[in-house]
Formats: sequence, C-alpha cells, structure tokens
Amino acid sequence: MKKLIGAMLACLMAGSLMAAQGQITTESGGVKSLRNSADLAVESPAAQLKNFRKDGDLYDRQYMHQPPLVPHDIRNYEIDTKVNKCLACHSFKNASVMKAPKISPTHFEARDGMTLGEVSPRRYFCLQCHVPQADAKPLVGNSFKPVEALN
Repeated sequence: MKKLIGAMLACLMAGSLMAAQGQITTESGGVKSLRNSADLAVESPAAQLKNFRKDGDLYDRQYMHQPPLVPHDIRNYEIDTKVNKCLACHSFKNASVMKAPKISPTHFEARDGMTLGEVSPRRYFCLQCHVPQADAKPLVGNSFKPVEALN
C-alpha cells in the first residue's frame, strides 16, 4: 500500500513538473467536437432547438423492424412511471377519436410472451425506440442506403 501511494505521489509530482515546464498542454491533439469547437476545454453554446414538422404524413421506414418515427414535436411531453403523454392519443381507447395510429399490440406482450391488459413495462417508455425527426443537417457524414424492399 505504501508503495502504491508513493508511486501515485511520484506521478503527480512529475505531472506538475512537466506542466510547469510547458511540456503538457491543454490542446485537444487535433480532436474536434461535433459542435465544431476547436478547444474541447471551452464549452460552446448549445445548438438552437430544431423545428419539428407539424402533424402530417408518416415517415418511411429505412430498415426492417424499425420503430415508426414520431412525425410531430414532443417537446415537454411527460413520460414517467405515472404518466405517459403518448398514450393520450395513441392508446386503443383514444386513437380513433384523436385520428392517431394505435399502439402496436406487441406493446402489450410481457417478456414471457403473455398478453397483458395494459402496456408492458418494457414498452412503456416510448422514446427509447420512437424518436422525433427534424430536418437538420447530420453531425457526421452518412452513406446509409435504405433496404431496397422498403423503397
């Protein structure tokens, strides 16, 4: 234990000495953040909130078993263990009145395959799979092509 503490102190002292001599810099080594900040130590301002399109046409799916994308803004939606705002429109009870797609019957299946009378706890938090889309330029380049059968 004494050897470990001694080694740690030696490393700290060596690091302090190197920093004092200017051998250690705070530069990022050429790494840039996705926010295009040159220095990772400087926090850049947050990006503007994206504008989501108004309720409208559904988005096409890009691959098999892709969860449907959310075609509307969900800012300030409350989804926690007591409340799920998505179910106000998408539940079997409200979907036809709200003219919204019904929640999939697969969301009522328990892990063991048994059908439940309410949404399964493992499918209750919608935003784990269903995400809203906005017309925003990608942060990184992307050459993804959708499955041809879905075109």
